[in-house]
Amino acid sequence: MIINPKELSIPELHSYLLGAVVPRPIAFASTIDKEGNVNLSPFSFFNCFGSNPPILIFSPARRGRDNTTKHTYENVLDVDEVVINVVNYAIVEQMSLASTEYDKGVNEFVKAGLTPVRSDLVRPPRVGESPVAFECRVNEVRPLGEQGGAGNLVICEVLLMHISEDVLDGNKQIDPLKLDAVARMGGNYYCRASGDSIFEIPKPVRNKGVGIDQLPADIRESTILTGNELARLANVEEIPLKDAAVQAEIGSLFLNVDDNDILERMHTLASGYLAKGDLNRAWQCLLYDNRRAI
Repeated sequence: MIINPKELSIPELHSYLLGAVVPRPIAFASTIDKEGNVNLSPFSFFNCFGSNPPILIFSPARRGRDNTTKHTYENVLDVDEVVINVVNYAIVEQMSLASTEYDKGVNEFVKAGLTPVRSDLVRPPRVGESPVAFECRVNEVRPLGEQGGAGNLVICEVLLMHISEDVLDGNKQIDPLKLDAVARMGGNYYCRASGDSIFEIPKPVRNKGVGIDQLPADIRESTILTGNELARLANVEEIPLKDAAVQAEIGSLFLNVDDNDILERMHTLASGYLAKGDLNRAWQCLLYDNRRAI
């Protein structure tokens, strides 16, 4: 299906965009107006855009149905300060309740049963139940359009961070399993970053992987190994040599395998080892065929 955005209604386009650009982190933004009225509202048009200076940007878009603006947007124009609170699973329902479009002046902290905690450097309070909160100065508010559905980039500089000790690991780093963060999907769907949904991939930052194009042809053209598995194999600085000890250890796995089936056996075993995170044995399975000169 090919879609021209100009040929869709705003709600239809909005649905496709939010269904495809996922998962999106949630900025649970607390703001305040000139009269001191506190507002708390979540926004999934949000991310981190630099660390020097530390910049977070979220976007309270204009409402598509009537082109009105949200209280958060109006507040940051009044008072250029905001606290961006991280949403975890423990408060996801309260966050959703706070997204209700209450009348101006209604305090969503009260409605959602969340605890306002006095900030150190900015006027809006932070959410006491949030595992991480960023006290921010609003450097700029940049409108992206004047029609319903247009975004308004609220560019925030982090002045102070509050991180709960409960989500830190032994090295004082944020443990994603303890954080238990929630992200926004399309429609009514959310995503919980916990359990099997969290996994690690070695980043090719300091070392240059050989690349899939440099893998032996029978590996590169495998009908068993997936693109992800080929990329994991190719994320080595050089193709490994045979390890005699490991070759002897895995030799029994190839007993009584017909020559016509050897490649299938090699690739199937390698796939299994990759699923277990054992890159070395995966490679040794692929190198086991004595007919290949490596």
